[in-house]
Amino acid sequence: MADAHRPVTLAAIAGAHGVRGEVRLKLFGEGADSLRAFSVFSAGDRSLTLKSIRPANQGAVASFAEVTDRSAAEALRGTLLTVARSALPPLGEGEYYHHDLLGLPCVSTDGGAIGTVVAIDNFGAGDILEIEKPAETGKKPQRFMVPMTAQAVPEWDADRVTVNAAFVE
Repeated sequence: MADAHRPVTLAAIAGAHGVRGEVRLKLFGEGADSLRAFSVFSAGDRSLTLKSIRPANQGAVASFAEVTDRSAAEALRGTLLTVARSALPPLGEGEYYHHDLLGLPCVSTDGGAIGTVVAIDNFGAGDILEIEKPAETGKKPQRFMVPMTAQAVPEWDADRVTVNAAFVE
């Protein structure tokens, strides 16, 4: 199991919205509604108490009790909003949090080491793992992508991701 106290980034403040201290958020989760489950976020060296949040173009707009005007909101641009891993809802069968897979070693179903999960993207048809192979001498490391499906990734746990050998480039 992942470290229960490790901070998990759920959003980033993209800038101010209006003059009353609302902020635009870039979301890294399942949408504005998922952030309603949390009342307080860590924001660098301070805490922010969520007053309201609503979906908005490419993200969300939120207001926090501690941010009351546009200049305070602007000052937070680029700030990451995090919660402790232990504050996240429990996962169902076959579910995962992206941050739990990032950095994990990957092995092939034929037993060989492949590389490391360096990114997880979703272009609309489901998650795709980006795996970086170790660099060969004098060359840049190569990356390839694998769909996060039962066929391509038959299993994963807190220690590693197993990729079907047929999907390894």
